[in-house]
Amino acid sequence: MQNFPIPFKVNQSLPAEQECSEQAGTLKNSENVAAFQYHQLSAALIVVNMADFLSMDLPERGFLLEPVIPTQGIIILYAPRRIGKTFTALSMSLAVAGGLSLYNWQASKPNKVLYVDGEMPAITMQERLKALALGMAAPEIAMQNLSLITPDMQNRPMPDLATAAGQQALEPFLEHIDLLVLDNISTPCRTGKENESQSWQPMQTWLLDLRRRGIAVLLVHHAGKSGDQRGTSARENIMDTVISLRRPKVYNMAEGARFQIHLTKARSITGKDALPFEVHLKAENNVLHWDVFEIQEAELEQLKKLLGEG
Repeated sequence: MQNFPIPFKVNQSLPAEQECSEQAGTLKNSENVAAFQYHQLSAALIVVNMADFLSMDLPERGFLLEPVIPTQGIIILYAPRRIGKTFTALSMSLAVAGGLSLYNWQASKPNKVLYVDGEMPAITMQERLKALALGMAAPEIAMQNLSLITPDMQNRPMPDLATAAGQQALEPFLEHIDLLVLDNISTPCRTGKENESQSWQPMQTWLLDLRRRGIAVLLVHHAGKSGDQRGTSARENIMDTVISLRRPKVYNMAEGARFQIHLTKARSITGKDALPFEVHLKAENNVLHWDVFEIQEAELEQLKKLLGEG
């Protein structure tokens, strides 16, 4: 079986380094500078014929959190405000970092996670993580594998990850990372218009490059008034999994984080794994733990509760 890397030739017609510098200088302060330099300094594309491609010994694609976060996966989780997006994203991160189970999902082994929070006060993040870690019985390896970047801990504004400069600021912290979590994309991705697919292109290019490098990404986002993820639908084009958190038909605000989980896009997820289910985050003595129900079971319990209350 043929293995990587495949020998290839660099395009010899590229301008010399000095000529590249002179041409780039004429584009100074232009938004095209970064793209110009990238294309000039990058190597030639690799082309493989079908016979060689089929004979390659490619590694099987595993999961960081089966079945929703595949290795090198790009995932988006969205919901209306105050439904439980961050609790869910933190729990998924702890599961991946500690090799734990969460809901109906399972991480087979611990992996490195970088969680980039865009808006949460540090003390709130600390309290939530501590309570979730206790409820999930997170091992010491989870504490070591999960790293956080949060605004209150910085001596400068958070970088704008919709720009090349912002992405570069994150680069030193991505070494050996298996999962990058961005919570939520509206806050650290400030450049461009949310409803325009063209504004999404710089982020999409970056996400695909992270996938190429073996890094999975979980994006946390808001739902719009329609209930779908807010802004351009073009975001979902490259997603492996789209996770929608929704309020149950019968819900009381006093219940806190109780919601349904629906997979609205699920590559290679079939059968029972693709079915929606309901979860409820419960607090006991500063410990947070999740209860999981099938949708019909949860609705029946709510009906019994309502009948009991008269």
